[in-house]
Amino acid sequence: MRGARIVCESLLCEGVDALFGYPGGAILHVYDELHKLDGKLNHVLVRHEQGAIHAAEGYARSTGKVGVCLVTSGPGATNVVTGLQDAMMDSIPLVVLTGQVPTTMIGNDAFQEADVVGITRPCTKYNYLVRDVSELASVIKEAFYLARSGRPGPVLVDLPKDVTAAEHPFSYPESVDLPSYKPTVTGHPKQIKKAIKLIESSERTVLYIGGGVVNANATDEIIELAERLNLPVTPTLMGLGAFPSGHDQSLGMLGMHGTYTANMAMAEAEVIVNIGARFDDRVTGRLDCFAKKAKFIHVDIDPTSINKNVIVDVPIIGDAKTVTRQLLDALPDAPPPERKEWWGILRDWQKRFPLSFKDRTDCIAPQRMMKEIAEITRGEDICATDVGQHQMWAAQYYPVKHGRSWLTSGGLGTMGYGLPAAMGAAVGNPDRRVLCITGDGSFQMCIQELATCVHEGLDVKVLIMNNNFLGMVRQWQELFYSRRYSEVGMKYFPDFVKIAEAYGATGLRAEKPEELHEILEKGLNTPGVVVMDIIVTKEANVYPMIPAGAAHYELVLEPEDDGEEPEPRELA
Repeated sequence: MRGARIVCESLLCEGVDALFGYPGGAILHVYDELHKLDGKLNHVLVRHEQGAIHAAEGYARSTGKVGVCLVTSGPGATNVVTGLQDAMMDSIPLVVLTGQVPTTMIGNDAFQEADVVGITRPCTKYNYLVRDVSELASVIKEAFYLARSGRPGPVLVDLPKDVTAAEHPFSYPESVDLPSYKPTVTGHPKQIKKAIKLIESSERTVLYIGGGVVNANATDEIIELAERLNLPVTPTLMGLGAFPSGHDQSLGMLGMHGTYTANMAMAEAEVIVNIGARFDDRVTGRLDCFAKKAKFIHVDIDPTSINKNVIVDVPIIGDAKTVTRQLLDALPDAPPPERKEWWGILRDWQKRFPLSFKDRTDCIAPQRMMKEIAEITRGEDICATDVGQHQMWAAQYYPVKHGRSWLTSGGLGTMGYGLPAAMGAAVGNPDRRVLCITGDGSFQMCIQELATCVHEGLDVKVLIMNNNFLGMVRQWQELFYSRRYSEVGMKYFPDFVKIAEAYGATGLRAEKPEELHEILEKGLNTPGVVVMDIIVTKEANVYPMIPAGAAHYELVLEPEDDGEEPEPRELA
């Protein structure tokens, strides 16, 4: 069969049930074979290649499967670069298939030629340029293996047009053997013993979990570990849902806009057990001030993440689920330690410094919007967000119930991620409602994917926090640039209700607090694609906040009066 058919048959062998793409000249042979398959591969036609790769990310994150994206050469390939870097930083398993000019024309500046392998080398886990049709099936097999194994990530396969036209017998490999790539899954027994000994010797211990716990489907093991050791648990932005937000031992999210208790617990901890997180700068603040009293245990499947930002005392390379099970098996059969003094301190902080906001009667507070959404959905829906203030308010107030129900761009912070990610999640989870929490700035970056959502008949509810600003940038300009608002005003246009209707979706708007609950109830329970334009307070700020360059315990809390200059809270 010709190479294009080999591509399609290889995807079927990998169990692919959805791919997101946009056709063009260099990839037309593959699209021709998709047509001949008559629906065996569910292809979702997006309206922009960036929408395709973010949709593949949302599909992958919400299902645990490898997301697949199919685009043409040149601009088709370069339009997925943002998504590749996004997936690379957030460890999302993707296989991206790009068209390429014929091998005989590579390097000749042919029409729609780009050095895709060169461009994407820094933002993929691995990439391939297939020059011979005989290599095609084995390359695709390797691509899927690399994408899903070890630390997951994006793998790109560049397909010259003459390779997809050439013919070769099809035989799909049963296994992959890459001598130079052998991810370590099981933690070293000696390191497991060291970790247990260190945890048992400490009263003030914190369990700090990240996206690696979600990727490993390790929620049950983490809950058991936390309960058997009576540990407080704090997830990163990417780890939300990996530990139930309503659990009595949850401190809430930590980091730049995390809870006071979570951040101060890290500052006062004697031992920090990091499972599946990477000590990123949004968590650590100033590295020279980070958790100075603590010793560190770090569990990560990626050896390059260990000792990268923080030098740790007990490194354990391995899969989060496997290593946590090893830790559980190594624990003595004894009642959980009381940690009475430690829990007393934490409960006092929770009581004195809870998440709070000033509610309004004259306009809709964005935090009130999120609390209403949380009450209506009870955290059962899949929630995708864009990037900005709304993302942080969603992280603070949306009670994520499940590990694969929270989709957000963490490492790269990509505006425009939310709607296509929600779209991909809806394709992968047709029995669940999917929310897209977005802002008036982010929403317009991939707004064209409303057409795809409507065309596919997806159950996606878009909730716009409309404050007529690029809110997070405005907040920084208010706090650190003396309110010099430079190019952050978005004005009251376009009319998102009319745009929704033009795309064939339902459009609703709430402008007053008394309208909010009714509009949310109506919008969330209206079938199909719904866009809810919620006009919120224009200059609300996200608190708590760790300013850039500050220590992680120097949190700025919401000032008593809007006119006051906020003061950092010093470590006790």
